[in-house]
Amino acid sequence: MPRNDSLEVGELTDTSYYILLSLMEPKHGYLIMKTIEEMTNHAVVVGPASMYTTIKKLLGAGLIELHDKSDKKKVYVTTEKGVQLVKKEIERKRLMIQHGEEILANKGE
Repeated sequence: MPRNDSLEVGELTDTSYYILLSLMEPKHGYLIMKTIEEMTNHAVVVGPASMYTTIKKLLGAGLIELHDKSDKKKVYVTTEKGVQLVKKEIERKRLMIQHGEEILANKGE
């Protein structure tokens, strides 16, 4: 059975999530990667191939848009649709953590 693309089901991969977060302010590719590394204290490192593949998917889904294009750099920014999906993803993950904490707390009794 083929796996659904996470964007098609309204969920974000870690890479998509961090790219969308980093693009709440317009940025070009290299700055996106550096922002994610700094934001996560180097726990998440996104390479160029993965980042540009994900950017292409996020553009196609309307979650980011080209903000500006200079001679050598494309600058992207998260769209309102992207912001709403980040908020939805945060709530989804919050519930996942709550469920896990409840089950682990009950296991200790």
